[in-house]
Amino acid sequence: MAIDTRELMKQVRTIRVVTGKLVEEHLSGEYHSVFKGQGIEFDEVREYQPGDDIRAIDWNVTARMGHPFIKRYCEERELTIMFLVDVSGSQGFGSRDRSKAEVAAEFTCLIALSAIRNQDKVGLVLFSDRVEKFLPPRKGRTAVMRLVREVLAAQDTRRRTDICGALRFLNNVQNHKAVVFLVSDFLDGDFVRDLRVTARKHDVIACPVADPREMEIPDVGLIEVEDPETGELVVLDTSSERFRSDFSAEMSRRQEELMEIFRKLKVDVLSLRTDKPFVNDVRQLFHRRQARARRT
Repeated sequence: MAIDTRELMKQVRTIRVVTGKLVEEHLSGEYHSVFKGQGIEFDEVREYQPGDDIRAIDWNVTARMGHPFIKRYCEERELTIMFLVDVSGSQGFGSRDRSKAEVAAEFTCLIALSAIRNQDKVGLVLFSDRVEKFLPPRKGRTAVMRLVREVLAAQDTRRRTDICGALRFLNNVQNHKAVVFLVSDFLDGDFVRDLRVTARKHDVIACPVADPREMEIPDVGLIEVEDPETGELVVLDTSSERFRSDFSAEMSRRQEELMEIFRKLKVDVLSLRTDKPFVNDVRQLFHRRQARARRT
């Protein structure tokens, strides 16, 4: 069932206020230093001054004016930020105050608001086992708010996950290099090949979203659970210590495998959880990227 429009707009306004404060108080200036432009662009010509690099001399202008002029360049600042957000059935799950879909929307808003402060473009691909919505990159606060609305409105999609399809779609529609935030619980099969291709073309940051109940099940006796993507019903005996232990071990193994994939592909990771704030994790990601940039 689709989310009520008034409730949706209330959530959008709340997220805008909360994330706006976070940007002001914690991320101001850091985004700009981390996500730099993709190169340099011509700015102007000016008269040569002693000490200038002679390699920068514009010989055409120099010949016309009769004395030396040099070309000046500036950083090509504008970036394109693309959000690939998983809206499959499993994203609606949340054992605490927020679902994974709501965390994805809050995170998207936080980064998008930081982006528009730097005059960058923001775009969105919502995906399940198909591309549900595509918003081409645009500038401005209106573009950001539409992003958040679309992520929230799609939170009850009851479909499976196809990360490969989303990555292929992005590579087809986004010709120029972009910073790509892939927000998903990664409950999918083999997406390594397509992620490798995308990471070579774009600056990819993987953002796995998790809920604590996906890692550890409490002892509540016999329970019937439904797979939100397939509709399959399963009865679990959570009173069994062995079952709980095996479940936690399997989830930890999957998590380790996922992190190893990102490590091998040299993809940055920002883990998001439904049970804790993520702004400090965002800042830590920024600091890691800054440190790495200084070493290169």
